[in-house]
Amino acid sequence: MTMSKDERSRTRGDLAWAISVGGIGVVLFTALLAFTWYFATTLLLIFTGMLLGLGLNALTGALGRHVPLPHAVRLAIVCVALALMLAGIAYLGGATIAEQASLLSKTLKSQLASVRSFLDSHGIDTSFFDLGNGAADASSNATSGPTSPPAAPSRGPLPSAGALASSGGAIVSQTFKLLLGTIHGVGNIFIVLFLGFAFAAQPAVYHDGLLFLAPARHRTRVTLVIDRIAETLERWLIAQIIVMLAVGAVTWIGLALIGIPGSFILGIQAGLLAFIPTVGAIIAGVIVVLASLASGWIPALSAFLLFMGVHAMESYVLTPILQRQALDIPPATLFAFQILLGVVFGIWGLALALPLVAIAKVMIDHFKTYQATSLVEAA
Repeated sequence: MTMSKDERSRTRGDLAWAISVGGIGVVLFTALLAFTWYFATTLLLIFTGMLLGLGLNALTGALGRHVPLPHAVRLAIVCVALALMLAGIAYLGGATIAEQASLLSKTLKSQLASVRSFLDSHGIDTSFFDLGNGAADASSNATSGPTSPPAAPSRGPLPSAGALASSGGAIVSQTFKLLLGTIHGVGNIFIVLFLGFAFAAQPAVYHDGLLFLAPARHRTRVTLVIDRIAETLERWLIAQIIVMLAVGAVTWIGLALIGIPGSFILGIQAGLLAFIPTVGAIIAGVIVVLASLASGWIPALSAFLLFMGVHAMESYVLTPILQRQALDIPPATLFAFQILLGVVFGIWGLALALPLVAIAKVMIDHFKTYQATSLVEAA
Protein backbone atom coordinates (compact mmCIF):
# COMPACT_ATOMS: atom_id res chain seq x y z
CA MET A 1 0.00 0.00 0.00
CA THR A 2 1.56 3.29 -1.08
CA MET A 3 1.25 6.53 0.83
CA SER A 4 0.16 9.74 -0.76
CA LYS A 5 2.43 12.72 -0.96
CA ASP A 6 0.54 14.56 1.80
CA GLU A 7 0.70 11.56 4.11
CA ARG A 8 4.45 11.17 3.56
CA SER A 9 4.94 14.87 4.20
CA ARG A 10 2.86 14.66 7.39
CA THR A 11 4.82 11.60 8.56
CA ARG A 12 8.14 13.32 7.97
CA GLY A 13 6.86 16.38 9.82
CA ASP A 14 5.77 14.28 12.81
CA LEU A 15 9.12 12.48 12.86
CA ALA A 16 11.03 15.77 12.69
CA TRP A 17 8.87 17.18 15.50
CA ALA A 18 9.45 14.10 17.68
CA ILE A 19 13.21 14.28 17.07
CA SER A 20 13.24 17.99 17.89
CA VAL A 21 11.26 17.54 21.09
CA GLY A 22 13.45 14.60 22.12
CA GLY A 23 16.62 16.56 21.42
CA ILE A 24 15.37 19.55 23.42
CA GLY A 25 14.44 17.21 26.28
CA VAL A 26 17.90 15.62 26.28
CA VAL A 27 19.58 19.04 26.24
CA LEU A 28 17.41 20.34 29.08
CA PHE A 29 18.00 17.20 31.14
CA THR A 30 21.76 17.46 30.59
CA ALA A 31 21.68 21.13 31.55
CA LEU A 32 19.71 20.26 34.70
CA LEU A 33 22.27 17.61 35.66
CA ALA A 34 25.15 20.04 35.08
CA PHE A 35 23.41 22.74 37.11
CA THR A 36 22.77 20.29 39.97
CA TRP A 37 26.37 19.09 39.88
CA TYR A 38 27.99 22.54 39.97
CA PHE A 39 25.57 24.03 42.50
CA ALA A 40 24.95 20.91 44.60
CA THR A 41 26.15 22.50 47.86
CA THR A 42 23.89 25.53 47.42
CA LEU A 43 20.88 23.37 46.50
CA LEU A 44 21.43 21.08 49.50
CA LEU A 45 21.78 24.15 51.72
CA ILE A 46 18.42 25.43 50.48
CA PHE A 47 16.94 21.96 51.01
CA THR A 48 18.21 22.02 54.61
CA GLY A 49 16.43 25.33 55.13
CA MET A 50 13.26 23.79 53.73
CA LEU A 51 13.58 20.89 56.18
CA LEU A 52 13.96 23.34 59.05
CA GLY A 53 10.88 25.20 57.84
CA LEU A 54 8.90 21.94 57.68
CA GLY A 55 10.02 21.06 61.20
CA LEU A 56 8.99 24.46 62.58
CA ASN A 57 5.70 24.25 60.71
CA ALA A 58 5.06 20.77 62.16
CA LEU A 59 5.70 22.00 65.70
CA THR A 60 3.51 25.03 65.04
CA GLY A 61 0.71 22.78 63.76
CA ALA A 62 1.02 20.50 66.79
CA LEU A 63 0.74 23.54 69.08
CA GLY A 64 -2.29 24.73 67.12
CA ARG A 65 -4.15 21.52 67.93
CA HIS A 66 -4.05 22.50 71.61
CA VAL A 67 -3.91 26.32 71.52
CA PRO A 68 -6.26 28.19 69.13
CA LEU A 69 -3.93 31.05 68.20
CA PRO A 70 -2.93 32.59 64.85
CA HIS A 71 -0.14 30.89 62.92
CA ALA A 72 2.33 33.76 63.40
CA VAL A 73 1.81 33.78 67.18
CA ARG A 74 2.23 30.01 67.42
CA LEU A 75 5.41 30.15 65.32
CA ALA A 76 6.80 32.89 67.55
CA ILE A 77 6.06 30.78 70.64
CA VAL A 78 7.83 27.76 69.10
CA CYS A 79 10.89 29.82 68.09
CA VAL A 80 11.16 31.49 71.51
CA ALA A 81 10.80 28.13 73.27
CA LEU A 82 13.55 26.58 71.14
CA ALA A 83 15.81 29.61 71.64
CA LEU A 84 15.30 29.49 75.42
CA MET A 85 16.02 25.76 75.48
CA LEU A 86 19.28 26.21 73.55
CA ALA A 87 20.25 29.18 75.72
CA GLY A 88 19.56 27.17 78.86
CA ILE A 89 21.71 24.29 77.62
CA ALA A 90 24.51 26.68 76.72
CA TYR A 91 24.27 28.48 80.09
CA LEU A 92 24.04 25.40 82.29
CA GLY A 93 26.36 23.12 80.36
CA GLY A 94 28.47 25.49 78.28
CA ALA A 95 31.57 25.21 80.43
CA THR A 96 31.13 21.45 80.74
CA ILE A 97 30.70 21.06 76.99
CA ALA A 98 33.80 23.12 76.22
CA GLU A 99 35.92 21.29 78.81
CA GLN A 100 34.77 17.83 77.75
CA ALA A 101 35.13 18.69 74.06
CA SER A 102 38.76 19.68 74.63
CA LEU A 103 39.39 16.54 76.69
CA LEU A 104 37.70 14.37 74.08
CA SER A 105 39.82 15.86 71.30
CA LYS A 106 43.06 15.17 73.19
CA THR A 107 41.91 11.64 74.08
CA LEU A 108 41.00 10.78 70.50
CA LYS A 109 44.32 12.09 69.18
CA SER A 110 46.21 10.08 71.81
CA GLN A 111 44.27 6.89 71.08
CA LEU A 112 44.69 7.27 67.33
CA ALA A 113 48.42 7.78 67.82
CA SER A 114 48.54 4.62 69.94
CA VAL A 115 46.69 2.66 67.27
CA ARG A 116 49.10 3.94 64.64
CA SER A 117 52.10 2.98 66.77
CA PHE A 118 50.68 -0.52 67.29
CA LEU A 119 50.13 -0.98 63.55
CA ASP A 120 53.60 0.38 62.74
CA SER A 121 55.20 -2.05 65.17
CA HIS A 122 53.55 -4.93 63.32
CA GLY A 123 54.69 -3.77 59.89
CA ILE A 124 51.30 -2.42 58.71
CA ASP A 125 51.34 0.66 56.49
CA THR A 126 49.65 3.58 58.26
CA SER A 127 50.28 6.29 55.70
CA PHE A 128 46.52 6.58 55.17
CA PHE A 129 46.15 8.01 58.69
CA ASP A 130 45.55 11.76 58.70
CA LEU A 131 46.27 12.55 62.28
CA GLY A 132 47.75 16.02 62.02
CA ASN A 133 51.06 17.21 63.34
CA GLY A 134 50.20 16.65 66.98
CA ALA A 135 49.26 13.04 66.53
CA ALA A 136 52.21 12.38 64.28
CA ASP A 137 54.55 13.81 66.87
CA ALA A 138 52.94 11.70 69.58
CA SER A 139 53.30 8.61 67.42
CA SER A 140 56.95 9.29 66.66
CA ASN A 141 57.67 9.89 70.35
CA ALA A 142 55.94 6.66 71.29
CA THR A 143 57.94 4.59 68.79
CA SER A 144 61.34 6.24 69.13
CA GLY A 145 61.63 6.00 72.91
CA PRO A 146 63.57 8.48 75.11
CA THR A 147 65.51 11.12 73.26
CA SER A 148 68.11 13.65 74.25
CA PRO A 149 66.87 17.07 75.40
CA PRO A 150 66.67 19.70 72.70
CA ALA A 151 69.72 21.85 72.26
CA ALA A 152 69.60 25.48 73.22
CA PRO A 153 68.81 27.78 70.32
CA SER A 154 71.90 29.30 68.80
CA ARG A 155 72.22 33.05 68.62
CA GLY A 156 72.78 33.65 64.94
CA PRO A 157 72.28 36.77 62.90
CA LEU A 158 68.87 38.36 62.78
CA PRO A 159 66.53 37.12 60.01
CA SER A 160 66.51 39.09 56.82
CA ALA A 161 63.69 41.38 55.74
CA GLY A 162 62.63 38.82 53.13
CA ALA A 163 62.32 36.07 55.77
CA LEU A 164 60.29 38.35 58.03
CA ALA A 165 58.03 39.33 55.15
CA SER A 166 57.57 35.67 54.21
CA SER A 167 56.67 34.70 57.79
CA GLY A 168 54.31 37.65 58.10
CA GLY A 169 52.66 36.75 54.80
CA ALA A 170 52.14 33.14 55.97
CA ILE A 171 50.56 34.32 59.22
CA VAL A 172 48.26 36.72 57.38
CA SER A 173 47.33 34.00 54.88
CA GLN A 174 46.44 31.47 57.59
CA THR A 175 44.50 34.09 59.54
CA PHE A 176 42.62 35.07 56.39
CA LYS A 177 41.76 31.43 55.66
CA LEU A 178 40.53 30.91 59.22
CA LEU A 179 38.45 34.08 59.03
CA LEU A 180 36.92 33.02 55.69
CA GLY A 181 36.15 29.56 57.05
CA THR A 182 34.42 31.06 60.08
CA ILE A 183 32.42 33.49 57.95
CA HIS A 184 31.48 30.66 55.58
CA GLY A 185 30.24 28.44 58.42
CA VAL A 186 28.33 31.22 60.17
CA GLY A 187 26.90 32.34 56.84
CA ASN A 188 25.61 28.86 56.07
CA ILE A 189 23.95 28.66 59.48
CA PHE A 190 22.36 32.07 58.94
CA ILE A 191 21.07 31.04 55.50
CA VAL A 192 19.51 27.85 56.87
CA LEU A 193 17.88 29.70 59.77
CA PHE A 194 16.58 32.49 57.52
CA LEU A 195 15.13 30.05 54.98
CA GLY A 196 13.60 27.92 57.71
CA PHE A 197 11.87 30.89 59.35
CA ALA A 198 10.74 32.25 55.98
CA PHE A 199 9.24 28.92 54.89
CA ALA A 200 7.57 28.39 58.26
CA ALA A 201 6.17 31.94 58.43
CA GLN A 202 4.30 31.75 55.09
CA PRO A 203 4.00 28.09 54.04
CA ALA A 204 0.95 28.75 51.86
CA VAL A 205 2.83 31.30 49.74
CA TYR A 206 5.59 28.85 48.79
CA HIS A 207 3.10 26.00 48.40
CA ASP A 208 1.04 28.01 45.93
CA GLY A 209 4.21 29.19 44.18
CA LEU A 210 5.24 25.59 43.47
CA LEU A 211 1.77 24.84 42.13
CA PHE A 212 1.93 27.89 39.86
CA LEU A 213 5.02 26.44 38.16
CA ALA A 214 3.11 23.29 37.19
CA PRO A 215 0.86 23.16 34.09
CA ALA A 216 -2.77 23.86 34.87
CA ARG A 217 -3.98 20.40 33.82
CA HIS A 218 -1.50 18.68 36.17
CA ARG A 219 -1.93 20.90 39.23
CA THR A 220 -4.24 18.47 41.01
CA ARG A 221 -1.67 15.70 40.77
CA VAL A 222 1.17 18.05 41.72
CA THR A 223 -0.82 19.21 44.76
CA LEU A 224 -1.22 15.61 45.93
CA VAL A 225 2.50 14.92 45.49
CA ILE A 226 3.62 18.11 47.30
CA ASP A 227 1.20 17.55 50.20
CA ARG A 228 2.29 13.93 50.52
CA ILE A 229 5.98 14.89 50.52
CA ALA A 230 5.42 17.61 53.14
CA GLU A 231 3.42 15.26 55.36
CA THR A 232 6.04 12.51 55.07
CA LEU A 233 8.96 14.81 55.85
CA GLU A 234 7.15 16.44 58.78
CA ARG A 235 6.40 13.06 60.39
CA TRP A 236 9.96 11.93 59.75
CA LEU A 237 11.46 15.08 61.28
CA ILE A 238 9.42 14.83 64.47
CA ALA A 239 10.24 11.13 64.81
CA GLN A 240 13.92 11.83 64.11
CA ILE A 241 14.06 14.52 66.80
CA ILE A 242 12.61 12.07 69.34
CA VAL A 243 15.12 9.39 68.30
CA MET A 244 18.05 11.84 68.56
CA LEU A 245 17.00 12.98 72.05
CA ALA A 246 16.56 9.39 73.23
CA VAL A 247 19.91 8.23 71.82
CA GLY A 248 21.75 11.22 73.29
CA ALA A 249 20.18 10.83 76.75
CA VAL A 250 20.72 7.06 76.99
CA THR A 251 24.33 7.34 75.76
CA TRP A 252 25.11 10.13 78.22
CA ILE A 253 23.57 8.35 81.24
CA GLY A 254 25.10 4.98 80.30
CA LEU A 255 28.62 6.36 79.84
CA ALA A 256 28.32 8.36 83.06
CA LEU A 257 27.39 5.18 84.96
CA ILE A 258 30.34 3.33 83.40
CA GLY A 259 32.63 6.19 84.44
CA ILE A 260 33.81 7.38 81.03
CA PRO A 261 35.20 10.95 81.08
CA GLY A 262 33.37 13.33 78.75
CA SER A 263 30.12 11.37 78.84
CA PHE A 264 28.02 14.51 78.29
CA ILE A 265 29.75 15.60 75.09
CA LEU A 266 29.81 11.97 73.87
CA GLY A 267 26.05 11.80 74.41
CA ILE A 268 25.58 15.04 72.46
CA GLN A 269 27.62 13.80 69.50
CA ALA A 270 25.80 10.45 69.53
CA GLY A 271 22.44 12.23 69.45
CA LEU A 272 23.49 14.55 66.64
CA LEU A 273 24.97 11.72 64.56
CA ALA A 274 21.72 9.77 64.98
CA PHE A 275 20.33 12.15 62.34
CA ILE A 276 22.39 10.17 59.79
CA PRO A 277 20.99 6.62 59.64
CA THR A 278 23.42 3.66 59.84
CA VAL A 279 26.58 5.64 59.06
CA GLY A 280 26.03 8.10 61.91
CA ALA A 281 25.62 5.27 64.43
CA ILE A 282 28.88 3.65 63.24
CA ILE A 283 30.80 6.93 63.54
CA ALA A 284 29.35 7.60 67.00
CA GLY A 285 30.25 4.07 68.14
CA VAL A 286 33.85 4.40 66.94
CA ILE A 287 34.22 7.75 68.76
CA VAL A 288 32.73 6.32 71.98
CA VAL A 289 35.00 3.24 71.95
CA LEU A 290 38.14 5.28 71.17
CA ALA A 291 37.34 7.71 73.97
CA SER A 292 36.71 4.81 76.38
CA LEU A 293 40.05 3.09 75.67
CA ALA A 294 41.81 5.71 77.79
CA SER A 295 39.97 4.33 80.86
CA GLY A 296 40.99 0.70 80.23
CA TRP A 297 39.74 -2.35 78.40
CA ILE A 298 36.85 -3.11 80.73
CA PRO A 299 35.28 0.39 80.42
CA ALA A 300 35.90 0.25 76.66
CA LEU A 301 34.16 -3.13 76.40
CA SER A 302 31.29 -1.81 78.55
CA ALA A 303 31.01 1.25 76.31
CA PHE A 304 30.97 -0.98 73.22
CA LEU A 305 28.16 -3.10 74.70
CA LEU A 306 26.29 0.12 75.57
CA PHE A 307 26.72 1.33 72.00
CA MET A 308 25.35 -1.98 70.65
CA GLY A 309 22.36 -1.73 72.99
CA VAL A 310 21.65 1.89 72.01
CA HIS A 311 21.97 1.02 68.33
CA ALA A 312 19.57 -1.92 68.76
CA MET A 313 17.12 0.32 70.61
CA GLU A 314 17.30 2.89 67.82
CA SER A 315 17.09 0.43 64.91
CA TYR A 316 14.62 -2.14 66.22
CA VAL A 317 12.45 -0.24 68.71
CA LEU A 318 12.32 3.53 68.26
CA THR A 319 12.65 3.83 64.49
CA PRO A 320 10.07 1.12 63.60
CA ILE A 321 7.56 2.46 66.13
CA LEU A 322 7.95 6.17 65.35
CA GLN A 323 8.53 5.97 61.60
CA ARG A 324 6.54 2.94 60.50
CA GLN A 325 4.01 5.20 58.75
CA ALA A 326 6.42 7.91 57.67
CA LEU A 327 9.04 5.88 55.79
CA ASP A 328 9.24 2.34 54.52
CA ILE A 329 12.67 2.12 52.89
CA PRO A 330 14.73 -1.10 53.04
CA PRO A 331 17.99 -0.60 54.99
CA ALA A 332 20.20 -1.87 52.15
CA THR A 333 18.60 0.56 49.70
CA LEU A 334 19.05 3.48 52.08
CA PHE A 335 22.67 2.53 52.84
CA ALA A 336 23.49 2.25 49.12
CA PHE A 337 22.04 5.71 48.45
CA GLN A 338 23.91 7.10 51.45
CA ILE A 339 27.21 5.85 50.08
CA LEU A 340 26.39 7.12 46.58
CA LEU A 341 25.29 10.59 47.68
CA GLY A 342 28.14 10.80 50.19
CA VAL A 343 30.74 10.08 47.50
CA VAL A 344 29.14 12.47 45.01
CA PHE A 345 28.11 15.37 47.29
CA GLY A 346 30.21 14.83 50.43
CA ILE A 347 28.89 15.29 53.95
CA TRP A 348 25.79 17.13 52.72
CA GLY A 349 24.72 14.17 50.59
CA LEU A 350 25.43 11.74 53.42
CA ALA A 351 23.38 13.71 55.96
CA LEU A 352 20.43 14.42 53.65
CA ALA A 353 20.29 11.05 51.91
CA LEU A 354 17.25 9.80 53.82
CA PRO A 355 14.90 12.77 53.18
CA LEU A 356 15.99 12.85 49.51
CA VAL A 357 15.28 9.13 49.13
CA ALA A 358 11.97 9.65 50.94
CA ILE A 359 10.96 12.32 48.42
CA ALA A 360 11.91 10.06 45.52
CA LYS A 361 9.91 7.18 47.04
CA VAL A 362 6.80 9.33 47.48
CA MET A 363 6.97 10.44 43.84
CA ILE A 364 7.54 6.90 42.54
CA ASP A 365 4.66 5.51 44.64
CA HIS A 366 2.34 8.25 43.40
CA PHE A 367 3.14 7.72 39.72
CA LYS A 368 2.83 3.95 40.08
CA THR A 369 -0.60 4.37 41.66
CA TYR A 370 -1.63 6.88 38.99
CA GLN A 371 -0.48 4.59 36.18
CA ALA A 372 -2.31 1.60 37.65
CA THR A 373 -5.48 3.69 38.03
CA SER A 374 -5.20 4.89 34.43
CA LEU A 375 -4.84 1.33 33.13
CA VAL A 376 -7.89 0.20 35.12
CA GLU A 377 -9.96 3.10 33.79
CA ALA A 378 -8.80 2.40 30.22
CA ALA A 379 -9.77 -1.25 30.53
